[in-house]
Amino acid sequence: MRAVMMAGGMGLAMAGLVAACAPEAQPRGAARDYAENCVVCHGPAGRGNGPAAVGMTPAPSDLTMLAASNGGVFPKTRVMGQLVGYTMGRSDSHMPVFEALREGPVVMYDDGSGQRVATPARLVALADYLQTLQR
Repeated sequence: MRAVMMAGGMGLAMAGLVAACAPEAQPRGAARDYAENCVVCHGPAGRGNGPAAVGMTPAPSDLTMLAASNGGVFPKTRVMGQLVGYTMGRSDSHMPVFEALREGPVVMYDDGSGQRVATPARLVALADYLQTLQR
């Protein structure tokens, strides 16, 4: 019985060691897409101050001010268009096209026209995430 209890205690100790050595939890979903695609230019808080922003002209947008610069309304459809390149060539922005956001499942999204359109779920989720950064 004592051997079983000791073995059980060792098992718990080993589990604790394994947990302590496990890699840090990675963000999921839209937060992960933001971390992987946007942070380098826009920074962790979305203020346009990522490490790649130094010397960039024009500077990356302050993503926390998108609603404020649009009459207090978050321009979700415009943001999604920018993310997948529908607005390329309309400014001097260095914003790349994130083709991977078009992959995977779709959701029905109403862009304000009253028509629901099949739209990549990752794209909608990232736009929703950016909306949470507004100040």
